[in-house]
Amino acid sequence: MSKSSPGAKPAFDLFGVETPTSRTNDRLEAVALIEVLQALRAHPAVVWCERMNSGATRIGTRWVKFGFVGCPDVLGQLRDGRLLGVEVKARKRKLRPEQSIFLERIRGAGGIAFVARDLGDVMRELSELKGST
Repeated sequence: MSKSSPGAKPAFDLFGVETPTSRTNDRLEAVALIEVLQALRAHPAVVWCERMNSGATRIGTRWVKFGFVGCPDVLGQLRDGRLLGVEVKARKRKLRPEQSIFLERIRGAGGIAFVARDLGDVMRELSELKGST
């Protein structure tokens, strides 16, 4: 887990939880994301799923933030109406605390939320869901 740079202001998520960790891009996670999205879109229990972009960019003199702090890489909906949240990680990467909290909030509200590193994780986590309502 990486630390924030000195002097960086802590961020707060949708629920007011401080999230001071910084993010890094990882090519291996991009490859895993493609595989996970393909598996989710092919699964009969998944109605829809989309990549949730997050981060920030400078537009002129202003910074514009995208997404919620800790929001999973993929959000979707199951045929039974439940929310689906999937955080995609490369093999050895770990969840940041704010990511764990967000996944736990989805589960606490009755949704399905998990970490996926590849197709196998998706199939294992959704193995009991057959696409029925």
